[in-house]
Amino acid sequence: MKITILGCYSATPRTFTNPTSQVLEINNHIFLIDCGEGTQVELRRNKIKFSRINHIFISHLHGDHFFGLVGLVSTFRMLNRENPLHIYGPKGIKEAITLQLKLSNSWTDYPLHFHELTNSDSELIFEDDKVVVRTIPLQHRIYCNGFLFQEKSGDRKLLMSKVLNYDIDKAYYKSIKKGKDVIMSDGTIIPNTELTDDPAPVKSYAFCSDTRYDEDKIPLLNEVTALYHESTFLESHKHLCYKTGHSTAIEAATIAKKAKVQNLILGHYSTRYDNIEQFKDEALTVFDQVEIGDDGKVFEF
Repeated sequence: MKITILGCYSATPRTFTNPTSQVLEINNHIFLIDCGEGTQVELRRNKIKFSRINHIFISHLHGDHFFGLVGLVSTFRMLNRENPLHIYGPKGIKEAITLQLKLSNSWTDYPLHFHELTNSDSELIFEDDKVVVRTIPLQHRIYCNGFLFQEKSGDRKLLMSKVLNYDIDKAYYKSIKKGKDVIMSDGTIIPNTELTDDPAPVKSYAFCSDTRYDEDKIPLLNEVTALYHESTFLESHKHLCYKTGHSTAIEAATIAKKAKVQNLILGHYSTRYDNIEQFKDEALTVFDQVEIGDDGKVFEF
């Protein structure tokens, strides 16, 4: 599982910082999460293949999270894209994007599918044989969701040193990896656990931006491999959190601790601060597995 931070600052773009956008590579998928201004430039800078992005997840309709989307949709058209593109986001995102395409006479030549979200409870929004994606309802000034990406468990590992001790036809290998016992011709049953080992542990990633401190989401975050949680403010500006719908680094760390996550990645910093290492310092007073997100930074788990 690989996370590439394309941008992780709040509000407006600056010379050396970008608003929210990131790429998640998980189980042979490449998912784009949020699409602030400058996203396609950062995709190129980080050598992310445009053609492999088939699903885009938008948390909410504040500009620093989706103003780069129509430009990316248009660029896909100019690159002669043929694959369908699926966009998941709050109700209104279809109108916002299609109006711009209409007025600029830039309709896509590829299938463009919008999946508009209105549910205030967590819901399944994507599933295939490898990955499932659910929403994480967040408490912000407008309707907002985070996203939980979870691998599905893979096949069991075949222990050939054990299998070859028996006269088992290769035709049964697939069912063995699926967890089936083997019944020999004389009726003897060979337990699956004798022939296989457990599959690799599944990985999961939770993206939470923007949100006030809210413990209701903790069950959804329980023991995830990595949690990206907004940390717009330091404790010195905690009084701004509720009215703006944001969190402090310590509040993000508190959520991580209570959810027993394995790793916490901070981001969505207010541009009022010159040194983002302060966010890590404050979070470490509560939770000890803290990473500081920054533009261009890559995390692999």
